Amino acid sequence: MLRSPHISIRQIARPVCLFCALTALVGLLPQIASAQHKTNRPEPRYVSVGEPDPARGREIMTTFRQLGLPGDYFLEFDLEVLPRRGEKAIVPGRMWGSRNAIGPISRVDLAATALGPHSQLITQNGKAAMAWRLQEGVDKSPQSLGDVEAMANLGGTGLRLFELQMPFIYWDDYIFEGATRIRGRTVHAFLMYPPESFSTAHPEVVAVRLHLDVNFHALMQAVILGEGEEPLRKLTVLDLKKLGDQWIVKSIEVRDEVTRDKVKFEVNGATLGLDFLPQLFAPEELTHSVASPAQVTRF
Repeated sequence: MLRSPHISIRQIARPVCLFCALTALVGLLPQIASAQHKTNRPEPRYVSVGEPDPARGREIMTTFRQLGLPGDYFLEFDLEVLPRRGEKAIVPGRMWGSRNAIGPISRVDLAATALGPHSQLITQNGKAAMAWRLQEGVDKSPQSLGDVEAMANLGGTGLRLFELQMPFIYWDDYIFEGATRIRGRTVHAFLMYPPESFSTAHPEVVAVRLHLDVNFHALMQAVILGEGEEPLRKLTVLDLKKLGDQWIVKSIEVRDEVTRDKVKFEVNGATLGLDFLPQLFAPEELTHSVASPAQVTRF
């Protein structure tokens, strides 16, 4: 009979302790990642005398998130692609907009150009932001877009899904920085911190600074910030248009602060007070074309 090999308690303890240490480390990884994310956050820059009232900030943000056009709407627009170097281009587009229990929802149709194929998107904003895209000749069915695809280039225009959808408006973690002036107008400033899932997908984005117009209660500017609060991209509302009693955005400029390339969203037609069936915004409906409303006010 063979003797059992002599194994000391120390020999057993080493692998057991190592296993315990690795297990503990795995359990701590989410906390470590969270701590790294928190330390990576830029500090607020309070623009008022003293620290602004957080309760007042929550009231302003809540009001802003609830505002919207009465009824559904339709927009015709051009995306003017303005690279720092190279040829300018125009991509015609259409947008159907509504609001459901989750938040604002839109359907976007971008025409095929030399820059990219015909693309259709549905963007659901709110605390549970979602998006889908169908590219003609590329996708066989609508594709779900998540945090990883948030910085996807839309139709070769340089515009990102992140800027079209603007999910940062609904990020839970934010700080009210007070009131200041931007481009001659008084605005409320907020520093919005991304959720963990977005930070994991895009660690280069550490925050978004929002400027909300005090009088119009509307977004005036959003600056996507990188390390050291360096601006990566900037979204600026250039002009508003009044249709009847309602104000709508007329033009928005999105500028890449690194490359200096720009994309301008220019609305040239609109219809307000519509009533769309919810089915219009179902992802599977992207496989069917949709006609523009019969009456569109062009300007």
